[in-house]
Amino acid sequence: MDSNEHKKAALYEKLEQLRSATNSTAMNTASIVVDASRYIEELKERVERLDQDVVTLQNSNEENSLTAQVKVESLEKGFLINVFSEKNCPGLLVSILEAFEELGLEVLDARVSCSDNFRLEAVSEADSIDAQVVKQAVLQAIRNWSVNNEQD
Repeated sequence: MDSNEHKKAALYEKLEQLRSATNSTAMNTASIVVDASRYIEELKERVERLDQDVVTLQNSNEENSLTAQVKVESLEKGFLINVFSEKNCPGLLVSILEAFEELGLEVLDARVSCSDNFRLEAVSEADSIDAQVVKQAVLQAIRNWSVNNEQD
């Protein structure tokens, strides 16, 4: 096979691959290229729609998700627990108190504000629990609350 025939065979193979990838039924080169161009345009439109869907979902998740700051400090026989969220969160206090109960924390003193935002400062007593465990339990309670309230 000389180089010219080799080039033709390679070009034919590439056109067959293009025809197959674009689901073209065309037989001549120009029609295959036109079909491929249309297919590329369809793919671009699909990508644009998917990008718009992603942005919409991200905005929706940002609006529905609850970002809260949780700080747990160890005290002599317990913890000082601070939770803050810029959103007012009806029912969040109950979720956090249930998490305390599951850990066996006894709340000795607490201040809560639920007007424009959510703020909890609690002093609790507990035996042999790590501050990180308390923090993770509070964060899990917040995540659970968020999931349950997204469905509403």
